[in-house]
Amino acid sequence: QLQLVESGGGLVQPEGSLRLSCTASGFSLDWYSIGWFRQAPGKEREGVSCISRRLGSTNYADSVKGRFTISRDNAKNTVYLQMNSLKPEDTAIYYCAAESSRPCQLRVGWYDYWGQGTQVTVSS
Repeated sequence: QLQLVESGGGLVQPEGSLRLSCTASGFSLDWYSIGWFRQAPGKEREGVSCISRRLGSTNYADSVKGRFTISRDNAKNTVYLQMNSLKPEDTAIYYCAAESSRPCQLRVGWYDYWGQGTQVTVSS
């Protein structure tokens, strides 16, 4: 059974950092494009970043460029989202998702498999 589990969320002060992890079971992440999405209260789910299968090309939403970095560790079957210089507007539930095609997309409807999410709260 294909599963994705997010971890690493929490409460952080503005300008702080967090690293989210998306760990897969039941399949190898190297063969899937992985996306990170977020959903704030009262707002639609939006794409944050993604990394394509195999070649590992990346894509970022304009709102996080220069602050967030996506990476993968195939040995740990995990994709990371390093988030620096966090802002209150980054507060949301963060989800990872998987899709077997490439290149990766920042569109919610493109992904077949989703994790349950991890809460990130940026507040002083």
